[in-house]
Amino acid sequence: MIPEAREVHLSRKDRKVLEACCRSPVTLQRDLKRARIVLLAADGRSTRSIAKEVGVQPRIVSLWRHRYADHGLEGLQDKPRPGKQPIYTKTTDKRILKLLDKPPPQGFARWTGPLLAEALGDVDVQYVWRFLRSHKIDLVARKSWCESNDPNFTAKAADVVGLYVAPPAKAIVLCVDEKPSIQALERVQGYLKLPNGRALTGQSHDYKRHGTTTLFAALEVATGKIIATHSKRRRRVEFLDFMNSVTATFPNRKLHVILDNLNTHKKNEDWLKAHPNVQFHFTPTSASWLNQVEVWFSILQGQSLSGTSFTSLKQLQEHIDAYVNAYNDRAEPFVWTKKKVRQRRFKGRRITQL
Repeated sequence: MIPEAREVHLSRKDRKVLEACCRSPVTLQRDLKRARIVLLAADGRSTRSIAKEVGVQPRIVSLWRHRYADHGLEGLQDKPRPGKQPIYTKTTDKRILKLLDKPPPQGFARWTGPLLAEALGDVDVQYVWRFLRSHKIDLVARKSWCESNDPNFTAKAADVVGLYVAPPAKAIVLCVDEKPSIQALERVQGYLKLPNGRALTGQSHDYKRHGTTTLFAALEVATGKIIATHSKRRRRVEFLDFMNSVTATFPNRKLHVILDNLNTHKKNEDWLKAHPNVQFHFTPTSASWLNQVEVWFSILQGQSLSGTSFTSLKQLQEHIDAYVNAYNDRAEPFVWTKKKVRQRRFKGRRITQL
């Protein structure tokens, strides 16, 4: 049953607005139909005739006649709709975050989406995954860190960084360390063709050992070039022999040598007295990452050692020597950009003792 038609009286201002709406090419169809309904109603047309001309149901015409008669142009706008109430709210998000701060169930190393959903009880696992993704929380990725407890961390770190950023004039700054026990492993290698036609390089899991070598290396900070030699062991005598070869490479030059806190690097006062042009600088405890040669060791591992096979220890040593020569041909110094040095402990640091 159609309600009794309401009379519609248009002001000049409202008529101009509605007529402009009908003429505009960007007016939405719903707004265009509402404007035409009100204009035709103001001309005295019946509800049924308006419905037939506009192409809508008579009840729609009656609705917008009443809405305009009661509220004017504002009545032609859509009213806010409450919509469906969300199942999960901010309270749910807080519950997930609170649960992540707790240890995982007994026997598990870390939380997973299903474990979180099971512990919450009333939250679907798909929502748990969406929440974790939206907050960029990765339950699988792991970061490790080493917090230095050296009381002189700031002074030692500033000393090392100072050598990188502002090295002494007419002096050579070297980063020295050793990479011990590099294994000469012989593996079966070749190409593997998958059913989809893709070819991959690979190696077998089984291998044969042909001994190990210890690589002593010195990185010249100003040029990025490497001085390296091999040794069977990494004792004090091998370290000092390597330092003798380094000093011979730079005769009559002041050398500032950056070392970590390995025992063989310390208590070498007699050797230092015999070489007054050499000064040792030690990184803070548990902070050997400050030594730039560690970066080069990582490059060596990735570009030269990973995925290779050697049939003898000599072949391994020659392989490393060839890489050092090739690296030195294109060596560039590492750029140290961080100038401020400060010691800051992790907030809420927890150490669990089992």
